[in-house]
Amino acid sequence: MLESMATAAAPGPMTNNGISSRSVVAAVLGNVLEFYDFVTYAFFAVIIGRQFFPAQSPLVSLLLSVATFGVGFITRPLGGFLIGAYGDRSGRKPAMLLTIALMGAGMLILALTPSYASIGMAAPALVVLARLIQGFALGGEVGPATSFLIEGSPAAQRGYYGSWQLASQGLATLIAGVIGVAVSAALTPEAMEAWGWRIPFLLGTAVIPVGLYIRKHMPETLDQNAATTHHSVVEVFSWLLTEHLRPVVLALLAIMAGTIATYICNYMTTYAMTTLHMPPGVSIAATLFVGLSTLVFSLAGGWLADRIGRKPLMIIPRLGLVAVAYPAFRVIAGTHTAAALLLMAALLAALNAISSAVALVVIPESLPKSVRSAGLSVAYATSVTVFGGTTQLVVTALIGATGNPLSPSWYMIGSSLIGVVALIMMPETKDTVLAE
Repeated sequence: MLESMATAAAPGPMTNNGISSRSVVAAVLGNVLEFYDFVTYAFFAVIIGRQFFPAQSPLVSLLLSVATFGVGFITRPLGGFLIGAYGDRSGRKPAMLLTIALMGAGMLILALTPSYASIGMAAPALVVLARLIQGFALGGEVGPATSFLIEGSPAAQRGYYGSWQLASQGLATLIAGVIGVAVSAALTPEAMEAWGWRIPFLLGTAVIPVGLYIRKHMPETLDQNAATTHHSVVEVFSWLLTEHLRPVVLALLAIMAGTIATYICNYMTTYAMTTLHMPPGVSIAATLFVGLSTLVFSLAGGWLADRIGRKPLMIIPRLGLVAVAYPAFRVIAGTHTAAALLLMAALLAALNAISSAVALVVIPESLPKSVRSAGLSVAYATSVTVFGGTTQLVVTALIGATGNPLSPSWYMIGSSLIGVVALIMMPETKDTVLAE
């Protein structure tokens, strides 16, 4: 799908002739690792809980494991603030080199830390440290990487190039799901408990050297004039929040809607097992269907946005999600069949992917180069922290409080309606020249 891209031979300022397919891979690799780690941790949360957070109650152990995963959300806004501004001051390339190195460090700490039985309280402390490092890196990843894709793409293909950012999340979910299932099937429960759960994380860290190499050799898309406009992080954000507050607020609301829908879709496996009591194999397949649907329809949304405009592709699918969310959950809960679960999960993920992929293109297109990375980083990291980090808790609480298995759809509908308002207020950027 990247066959027509021209290869940039050496680092330096870009023209609109297009970046190479290798540079696209370099830009989205951080997002791939983020969601790969997310899905892998979710698959093995029970084992991780027993390894690092032993407790008399298995439930308490699991809750501590899940809470530690959530710790990573705390440092995301800080990473968005500092690394996003760094990407605007020093360049997209150095910011992306920093984030992937930090991600690798966090994953390696988690994969290699001995269990609580071996080193005591140092074990959970190291795991928490790993999550904090990863959260900081991931908070600053999306802004520089998406800015790089938008700035390095041909003007007529910015939507398609930019859509790879969200498509990579679907690809990561697929990869993590396949590896998780394969490792679980190949090893005995005893082997999985002792060391097998570490394999997927080690496989993730093996990608880091490749990522560092290709990011080191990719071009730079931030010209020197934009890079030297501001002289400090404080100055970057002072200008961002005074001169460009409106697009940042709209971005935060648009990303909020997409984030909540994404995390509800990713919750489908847990929902199917715990609320609907469906078999684990069928339930895990829901995650794979969500990943595949996100991959395919993100790219489709970006491709169409280059042809018919950004706003229809942002707004119409989001309204479609509002219309089908409740009926989809009703079909899933009412039939308890594998076909219903998989098809409805894929439908919800598809509508969300189209809208969200295009929104992630419009946001950086709406900002000048000198605050593009910081603006998207802050909006994305804040939305994911506040809403992504709490979605599964809210959904679980709604089901518990109401006893209604359809209640997750209410949260998806409400947040999507707010998102529609924000999307309507965002500009059409299909034929605009990127602001300097």
